[in-house]
Amino acid sequence: MTPSTTRIAFASFIGTAIEFYDFYIYGLAVAMVIGPVFFPGSDPAAQALNAFLTFGIAFLARPFGALLFGHFGDRIGSKTTLVASLLVMGISTTLIGVLPGHDLIGWAAPALLCLLRFGQGIGLGGEWGGAALLAAEYAPEGKRGWFGMFPQLGPPVGFLCATGSFLLLSQWLDDAQFRAWGWRIPFLASAALVIVGLYVRLRLAETPVFAKELATRQPVRLPLAQLLSHHAAPLLLGALAMVVCYALFYISTVFSLSYGVTTLGIPRPQFLSMLCIAVLFMAAATPLSAWAGDRYGRRPVLLVAGSAAFLSGFLLAPMLGSGSPWQVTAFLSIELLLMGATFAPMGALLPELFPTAVRYTGAGAAYNLGGILGASLAPYLAQQLALRGGLAWVGSYVSAAAAISVLAVLAMRETRDKELA
Repeated sequence: MTPSTTRIAFASFIGTAIEFYDFYIYGLAVAMVIGPVFFPGSDPAAQALNAFLTFGIAFLARPFGALLFGHFGDRIGSKTTLVASLLVMGISTTLIGVLPGHDLIGWAAPALLCLLRFGQGIGLGGEWGGAALLAAEYAPEGKRGWFGMFPQLGPPVGFLCATGSFLLLSQWLDDAQFRAWGWRIPFLASAALVIVGLYVRLRLAETPVFAKELATRQPVRLPLAQLLSHHAAPLLLGALAMVVCYALFYISTVFSLSYGVTTLGIPRPQFLSMLCIAVLFMAAATPLSAWAGDRYGRRPVLLVAGSAAFLSGFLLAPMLGSGSPWQVTAFLSIELLLMGATFAPMGALLPELFPTAVRYTGAGAAYNLGGILGASLAPYLAQQLALRGGLAWVGSYVSAAAAISVLAVLAMRETRDKELA
């Protein structure tokens, strides 16, 4: 890798790492503290359900962010939109850190929380598509999957930082201090991380592929209209292919954390430590899956990983329900390993599904529509399924999500050798 390609790879990685850190600290806070702070007048089960609903708001916002930033990204380039998306996410996250709870401002607190959570979704919705395009369009020949991996490394690193920050707070603070003010520290730390990300992003140039497109033809006036009229099928298939990634991740992190602490009685610091171990498997699977995607093709890798994810749903009830820290850690590690394996090829696959004129809009929209289908209500539905039918039903949810993605990949053509033009 030359210094310029190293810089591009780092720029595509650092932004997604920061934005997913912001996104994940909210998910972890939902599992631990959002309910009591913002919905204190209800019983613990209702608090958890209300908190999980606020969690889902961002996933509803993410397609709007993808379309908004994708529109301008396809018309003026990704540099400006990547800076803007980082600012929107960082400001929303920092403001959550200073938002008063229900005891101070009543129902205005959860209302403002939902608004800021919507802002987080808008920011993240615009981030991934631009970062994926940056990596894929700069990639050397035959290395698009490998370069497309760098945005995909952002989520495990962001999650590890998010989990590690809450783990440290659990060691330093007692439960009362954590609920009173300690949980806000990771949100406030986002401001410093965003400054680092902005410094890197402001030094970027537009990709050669986009510069060539801009020099030879006028930008599409309405990228969304062209996307829906000419590329609806790859948009739908790309979104469905993403479903298993989201289901694996949010069932094995947000839902499992909540269930493990409240139902199984595993101490919060211990469960966070278990998640830190498990996410290392996700980080390890990401480059391996990206390399395999370049060598064997995107479809074979996704079909094998998706089929394994289908089978993993049958492990959820016996392993998570056992209450054994060893079995629970093993289950979390399996799920996050499979999440990395299904997620890594998407950094190349989704941009390859669309032409340059609508690539930002198409890749971002497919990625975030998959989030609505696979993640927006995943913790909430899993909580309801666990209450009504037990953990076996939650495992069936994971298997169903995997089956949907496998069928979508089967309906696609291989894109590994497609030129980005």
